[in-house]
Amino acid sequence: MIDLLRKRRSIRKFSDEKVSQESVRTLIEAALRSPSSRGINPWEFIVVDDPELIAELSKVKPSGSAFLKTAPLAIVVSADSTKSDVWVEDCSIAAIIIQLAASSLGLGSCWIQVRKRQHDSEITAESYIRELLGLPGHVTVSSIIAIGHPAEEKPSVPGQNLQHDKVRFNSWS
Repeated sequence: MIDLLRKRRSIRKFSDEKVSQESVRTLIEAALRSPSSRGINPWEFIVVDDPELIAELSKVKPSGSAFLKTAPLAIVVSADSTKSDVWVEDCSIAAIIIQLAASSLGLGSCWIQVRKRQHDSEITAESYIRELLGLPGHVTVSSIIAIGHPAEEKPSVPGQNLQHDKVRFNSWS
């Protein structure tokens, strides 16, 4: 597991190669196996492989989402927010599980924050996705995970560059 964490990086450039259906099934299984508070599983996933729809999703925010256009696969991570008061945490866990599963399959991925972000001065990023994908009103969008075969290589962050000063034992001081 630590090797997987060491090699996982945010990938924003993807090759033209499609993600295999077997890999898609594995990613879906990983998402559905994600832990959630009290086993409520409020998350909902929309797997998008239609290039035109991905291109529209890449416009979700004025910055930080355009790279999605080159990804052959996107998973929209959302939740029925009426089911759990910790749906944000549950969706965040599911999103990183998806990213780790992608990395284990030799795929690259990158998280695109949607919750509490704007599409433009008029509408939220979530409203944009709600309209585009036809989401019901009780479903809230957390993020989009861009997934594909990496067209860039990023080295692992060296252990000495980790922020060890962020760790304390037994008390703050």
